[in-house]
Formats: sequence, C-alpha cells, structure tokens
Amino acid sequence: MQSCWFGDISGETCAPFTGDAAAYALRIKESRVGMDNFTPLLWEQAVACGVCRDRAEYLAILQKVCIAGSEQGIRERYASGDVELLQMVRTLDEMDTVTNLLSERVADWYQIRHPSFSRKYRRTPAHVLVRSIAERGRERGGGGALNRVAQEIAGLAEARTALAKEVSARACGVMPNTSELIGGLVAARLLSCAGGLKELSRLPGSTIQVLGARTALFAHIRTHAPAPKHGIIFQHRRVHNAPREVRGKVARVLAAKLAIAARIDYYRGRAEPAFLEDAQATIDRAGTPDAGGDGGGRS
Repeated sequence: MQSCWFGDISGETCAPFTGDAAAYALRIKESRVGMDNFTPLLWEQAVACGVCRDRAEYLAILQKVCIAGSEQGIRERYASGDVELLQMVRTLDEMDTVTNLLSERVADWYQIRHPSFSRKYRRTPAHVLVRSIAERGRERGGGGALNRVAQEIAGLAEARTALAKEVSARACGVMPNTSELIGGLVAARLLSCAGGLKELSRLPGSTIQVLGARTALFAHIRTHAPAPKHGIIFQHRRVHNAPREVRGKVARVLAAKLAIAARIDYYRGRAEPAFLEDAQATIDRAGTPDAGGDGGGRS
C-alpha cells in the first residue's frame, strides 16, 4: 500500500483521506518516505481517488495544504520561548543605542547654551547630565525644548531598565542552565548573537567564547592582530574579574560549559543541578592563578 498526502493507494483501489487543509498538512508532516521506494505522485491518481476533478483543482487543493502547513510551522516556531526573548534582547540593544546617541546630542546642546560648563562636561557622563536636566525640568514644571527632550530620554532609560529586568527573568525560564552560569541578561545576549536557542546549542565552546567579538576577530584575520580571547561573556564577573594571567583560561572553560548548558536547555528545557554544581566548581578552579591544566575540555 502506498500512502499519499491525499489517500492510501493499494493496487487499483484508493481510500481518500478526509479532513481540512490543516489535517492534510499534518498528514504530510508525519509521512516518511524512503528514497529506495519513492514513487512520484501524479495528479491523475488524486482524480481517480476522488479527491479532485482535474489538474487545476488538484493544484488548488495542494496550494491550500501547503499554506496551512506553513502557517502551522510558523505558529510552532513562534510558540517557543526563545523567539520572543530574541526580540526583547534586540529591542533592548536598540534602546541602548538610541539612548546613548540622544544623550550625547543633548549634552552637546546643553554645552552650547552654557559654554562655561564645557570643562565640567568632559568629566560628566552624558546620561548623568541628561538625568540632571530632566530633574530640573520637572522641578520647574516643564521648561523649554531641551528639558522636554531630556525628560523623554530619561523616560526611555527607565523603560530600558524595566525591560532589562524582564529580559533577565525570561532568560532564566527559557535558558535555566545557561542563565545560572552567566546570569540571565548575558545569557540572553548570547542567544541574540547566535540567532536563537537552537542555533546556540549547535555552537562549539570555541565559538561561544568569541561571540560578540566580531570586529576583533576580523581584525585578527585581516591584520594578524592578537586573537580575541572573549566576546559577550566578558560581561560576566567570572571573566572580567579574573586575574589577567588566567582570564583567557576562564573564558575558555566557561564557554565550554556554556556549550553544554545550551544543549541541555534546548533538548531538556530544565535546570540540571548536578551539571551546574560540577560546572561552577570547574570554572572556579580555572580562575585560580596557580591551578594546573585548563580546568575543562574543549567542546
């Protein structure tokens, strides 16, 4: 018996499959055909099976089935938690870029209005100055355009802080093991740089180690500059607080454990206390300057 998307063919008889376009799409998805016994389908078979009257109707039905299958695939893909987390992280990065650019612009604007402030400005971060301008504007009940713009930037900065907290909390749910090792926010940035949890789980530790260091990596390839030892993971305290002589080793060991953690998160979706305890201990040993070896293998 030959099972087709429109029915089951056995010799000269055919039992048509009944259902809507979504049911047909599910049947196609669950079908398994080996190339050793593959037989191309003919629209005449569907006509003989009573599914359609002619070739035009066969193609119309098949088109509806393909569209239904695509819609179902999109719904399943968007139902995974990492898709929304990915958009949240990228929104957070865009908010950082916009806030920084506007803060610098407002600082330059303020300097023009107050030339005597130029020396002090060089020692005052732009976001601190913008917050000060916004607070003075609120105390005065509004103020001019400069104060209003500063208040909008301050409001955007507050929204960014709230989003960062939500990103961290969401990452702990989507990537429990990865988040436990490096924190929710850094884990979310790794996921964003990789393109998703599935993509991150397929990366070796050596690639995870330099994720986010694209500029330095290309500079190394083009100009033979020193190779980067870490990328996004440098934001985690285990790396940036490590003594300089062991920082590269800590980054390597941490990345190797993150590669395993990402695979556990993708395939199991739950925290593994035994793995986390062993990983934390291994990373701690790597951060000891007199520790022997590299504290972990390569992934």
